[in-house]
Amino acid sequence: MGSTRVLEKIRGNSFLSYLSSLLMELCAIDTTPDADIALMGKRERAAFEVIERELKRLAFAGAAPERRPINPKIKDHPAYSLLHYTKTPARPEGLMPEEAYSDRSNLLYIIPGTGAGDGRSLALNAHIDVVAPFFPPRLENGSVVGRGACDDKGSVVAILAALKVLSEFLQEEKLSLARNLICMFVVEEEPGGNGSLSLALDGELKRLYESVLVMETAENRIYPANRGALWYRCELSLQGTDSQGADLLEMASFVIQELEREGRGIRAESRHPLFPTRPVQTCHGIIGPYGEHPSRICGEVVFKIALEKRIDDAALALIRDCLDYGVEDYCGLYGDRTKIPDTATGKPKVDHHYDLARGERELRVSVHGSTGHMGAMFENDGAITKTAWLVQALARSRERIEREAGPMRLSLEGHEKRDSLVLEGGQGFVPTHRIEEIMKRIAGAARLGVQAYLDRIAWNGDAEGAVRTTFEKLHNDAYEGSPDSPSMKNGIAAARACGMWKDLPVTGWAVSCDARLFANQYPGMSVLTSGPGYLHHAHSDAEQLSLDELRKSVEFLALYILKETGTLKDI
Repeated sequence: MGSTRVLEKIRGNSFLSYLSSLLMELCAIDTTPDADIALMGKRERAAFEVIERELKRLAFAGAAPERRPINPKIKDHPAYSLLHYTKTPARPEGLMPEEAYSDRSNLLYIIPGTGAGDGRSLALNAHIDVVAPFFPPRLENGSVVGRGACDDKGSVVAILAALKVLSEFLQEEKLSLARNLICMFVVEEEPGGNGSLSLALDGELKRLYESVLVMETAENRIYPANRGALWYRCELSLQGTDSQGADLLEMASFVIQELEREGRGIRAESRHPLFPTRPVQTCHGIIGPYGEHPSRICGEVVFKIALEKRIDDAALALIRDCLDYGVEDYCGLYGDRTKIPDTATGKPKVDHHYDLARGERELRVSVHGSTGHMGAMFENDGAITKTAWLVQALARSRERIEREAGPMRLSLEGHEKRDSLVLEGGQGFVPTHRIEEIMKRIAGAARLGVQAYLDRIAWNGDAEGAVRTTFEKLHNDAYEGSPDSPSMKNGIAAARACGMWKDLPVTGWAVSCDARLFANQYPGMSVLTSGPGYLHHAHSDAEQLSLDELRKSVEFLALYILKETGTLKDI
């Protein structure tokens, strides 16, 4: 069978070396979002040059790489994400699309099919951008460890490697792809999906494909649906008010706890056949100067407890008791990650919950968590959420603490603004809810949290004026496709043929990605998600991809292309 010859090409040691070298080369290029658009464009072009080099070595007739500019008209589409990463002191409002995309593009590779048979023209999609902070790649125990290794440069390499194998195989067999194959290497998935949005709205390009496979960190499973994700931004403000007695960090703790309660409510309502585990996460990614990304779990927060009197042993013991109770209360809800081993390392995700440093009239609390993608929220430990519980424990005992040590003030270390504080994070949801409802509920929860705080301190403030909640960054609606579509059946057949398929129920992916842009723009079109890598590695400080997992993805992808396009009916 043709599939046997395809798999033989992939399973040699030299091929593994090829995968390793190419992934290392791509991961060495820093493609994090940057306010310096010229620098960002230069890095994107460097990544495209590596991809183009590989594409130009292929023997597909009539195919050539094409850099297709980002269409600035995407700004008029509801799925457009504002360019917050372009904000600078000189341009606090950020850049307009005409400026940000004037010299930037996606990369396409279009292989024309013969039009024979009853297959479907297929589009493959993977993104070249990564989240901050960047760290360079290294090879370790059969894995590439580095930013972007699994999210999503491993998928880029999987596409290139599958094309390499098919180019050789089809040439040897004197065959051509029966239907078109469109390869999309896109920018800006992580900030919201504007790169793929530009291609999804490209009517000329859409005439060339009938189904889409978006390659992501999907554990080499195949998904016909995605959960949704909405990034929130809550700005807490005391400007123009009598803020005496008000504490922004304490106010933030009320807001975070209310957002958590609302998230649990949304999760309780999320019964859906394609999402049986209810992958509905509430992630707080940024608070003031802490955190890098709304959907990257924050791993460290430091706050200070300033007291009027000198901190004696009795006051220290009382405060430590409050902090320990806050940890206990937090662990009761979220689990104790100092006692639950990480499935990848066997070691606890967190060594200990916090450190307490004592000064004469100030205590410094360093709260520890574990980073990762918000989709792995239940496996990790959010330092911002934990901080909210510690602050709440201190607030409940404020009267007793202040009797011992005088007035207490809480503040984030390194946060200079006394009258405003910004929280950013994400809320996941499944197709049981529309994104408009999630927006309304998140904004309402933030107001409730502020009002609860103002009532607590008997401050005659206005909750509406003290919090502004916006959703201008990523706002991905959920989507559900048919688990019985022809494309899904072809995917299962390809996965079985290469030994990747596990006899598990077909479910939706517990994460959101660019797949929803194509699914929502073209209802009824089959849009699948697959790809190598584990979600708990994505966005983490130990992001990595096993080369064996990458090779499995290449095997699946090569066979799926042959099956979906109708080039080989039997694989």
